[in-house]
Amino acid sequence: MTGTSATGSTTAERTRPQSAVPEADELPRIEDASSVDPRDARALTKVFLDRLSVLEEGTHDYQYVRNTLIEMNLSLVRFVAGRFRARSEQMEDIVQVGTIGLIKAIDRFDLTREVEFTTFAIPYVTGEIKRYFRDTGWAVHVPRRLQELRVELAKATDELSSRLGRSPNVRELAALMNLSEEEIIEAQIASNGYRANSLDMPADDTPRRGRPGSRPWSERIGTTDENLEKVENIHVLERLLPKLEPRERRILRMRFGQEMTQSQIGAELGISQMHVSRLLSRTLARLRAHMLAES
Repeated sequence: MTGTSATGSTTAERTRPQSAVPEADELPRIEDASSVDPRDARALTKVFLDRLSVLEEGTHDYQYVRNTLIEMNLSLVRFVAGRFRARSEQMEDIVQVGTIGLIKAIDRFDLTREVEFTTFAIPYVTGEIKRYFRDTGWAVHVPRRLQELRVELAKATDELSSRLGRSPNVRELAALMNLSEEEIIEAQIASNGYRANSLDMPADDTPRRGRPGSRPWSERIGTTDENLEKVENIHVLERLLPKLEPRERRILRMRFGQEMTQSQIGAELGISQMHVSRLLSRTLARLRAHMLAES
């Protein structure tokens, strides 16, 4: 049985060697961690990570060590973000997203793996930036499966184009990628959702003889929606119909609601088909005049 001292500590605790890691107040106090020389940052990172592994999460010391690690390694994030400099997104946004990956790497790093922190952190930073592009870079929301397939499709298209000396067809792409032709077509359609062009852009920017370019897409694909005018007419009729005589409203309901012929309406009302025609024409003329007056 293990003995216990008067202070309550066990014999094993008293004989266990003390950690060589300095206390938090013995760690270097760095006022501006982001300005630490990269050559010094690697050694300091190892010391701070060692200390972070034994501190209690949420304490003041833990926050100081963790925040210092983040600031010291921001140069690593900028290095990775530089690979994506050609993208249209602001570099500041890319660095901010990459920092999230750095924080995840710090929280998940295990000293027992005996691997350099930079080697461990770079995939986290890169993955977070690529995830950001995947989730926000598309003009239209596309399932992740099709987003990833688009990249593979682009590689396969380049490979076959180089091999065949022409653009490959769907059947050739499907054979190379071991997919069905329907999946290839779906990926090709999804690729169109990555970028959105302005409707003011010319539909064909190749200048032609006698004119600088063609009309913009907004003038070529736009059409008049006739249903919009019908909606307006219905609202006007709602106000006009109650003003008609009861027999006039009945005739309109039988003719246009029940789709009865004029002869059937005449038989129902006990009047001639000619009389029905005159009443219908007069009623429609009145409605048309009122609608034109209100438009």
